[in-house]
Amino acid sequence: MNLRPQSSSPSSSSPQSSMDERRPRLALQAVLPADLAAACGIDLTDARRIVSLAHRLGELPARAPATVRRAALDAARAVGEVRTLALAERRASAEDPFVKYAFRLEDGAMVESVRIPLERPGRYSACVSSQVGCALACAFCATGRMGLTRNLEAWEIVEQVRLIRRDLGATVGGGARVHGVLFQGMGEPLANADRVIQAIRVLSEPSAQAIDMRNITVCTAGLPSGIRRLAAEVPGVRLGLSLGSVRPGRRRQLMPIDGAHPLEEVLAAAGEHARATGHAPMWAYTLLAGQNDADEDAASLAALARGFAAQHGISPRLSLIPYNAIGASDAPVPSPGAAEERSAAEERHAAEERSAAADPFVRSSRLAAFRAVLTAAGVGSIVRYSGGGDVGAACGQLARSQAQVEAQRPGGRGASSRSRAAPDAAVGAPSTPPRPV
Repeated sequence: MNLRPQSSSPSSSSPQSSMDERRPRLALQAVLPADLAAACGIDLTDARRIVSLAHRLGELPARAPATVRRAALDAARAVGEVRTLALAERRASAEDPFVKYAFRLEDGAMVESVRIPLERPGRYSACVSSQVGCALACAFCATGRMGLTRNLEAWEIVEQVRLIRRDLGATVGGGARVHGVLFQGMGEPLANADRVIQAIRVLSEPSAQAIDMRNITVCTAGLPSGIRRLAAEVPGVRLGLSLGSVRPGRRRQLMPIDGAHPLEEVLAAAGEHARATGHAPMWAYTLLAGQNDADEDAASLAALARGFAAQHGISPRLSLIPYNAIGASDAPVPSPGAAEERSAAEERHAAEERSAAADPFVRSSRLAAFRAVLTAAGVGSIVRYSGGGDVGAACGQLARSQAQVEAQRPGGRGASSRSRAAPDAAVGAPSTPPRPV
């Protein structure tokens, strides 16, 4: 990746200072040391230490520390800067140790991230966003209702992790750290593969976030070319695949991407990834009442898992996810007397908006029965604990606009006891989430 600043083509009369002003500045927390060294002509050791400063401090110090030469720091400052995101809201669950963050980007757009506690005390995973919204429109995902605004830059992805890490130090302390990263926030990561892969390289860089690639998982709705890029360019990373359904017609209804990339094509790429990396893919299956939770669905899923293992020599890790409500809590609620103040057409339009925002699915009550069919077929599974549902942090629930953040602030317009921020440390909250069953 060429990270050397590119200058515009100036006129012959333009002064050097004007040329410098037009050069795009590097976001230093998304640069690898070797690229920084090449971009500003400094020693690789100095570049590593400057990258470390950017990640630990969130800025470059005004004066060079004893470990970094002043000339090197000045050279890095001349070509780059440490940019950041604004924390618009932090909501800690009152039910478990999950924490959701809403970050405001420099253009005013909003993304959400989640801090997930792991079983070992002091270790957490950061679930990060890769896009503002998503174009894939999976029916059971709140982000899919937003449409796509834009891709995130690599630094915006890395910064989510850095800020979560900083918050851990401030609120938990005691050596708490971000142990892993999960690309399962807002957006389809492999639709933004260039920046996601660059972010992964930086996150795993020892002088940056130093997160083992084996603890980074990229979850996709099914983009075969992106899956192959992961295997070729960041083979240490693990793959997660959202299935929705294994029945083609039903999967296409739930996940329109199946029309462009049928499940058979996606699983072929996942098999290549498994063979190339040695990592078993994680298959995520969200149970939806009356949609994909029948015994026949379970039998088809088991047969597909067995066939994958026979073909590729690696059994997928099957993760069953109870459905988390989306939409209903965001539906506009008419104020008292509103009907009298509106015309019939306005009231009909408002009713249509409420209907569109209502939750399209119901959580299945057949989880145990579904799992029993899998077990009888010789296919193991876990039930994923998806926490933070009371603050909209559970799987499938991430979707946030600036208007929602303003409305959910205590005392803000539309604030309610449901939407107000929970305390940072909930009394009696467990130190770790329940184990998968």
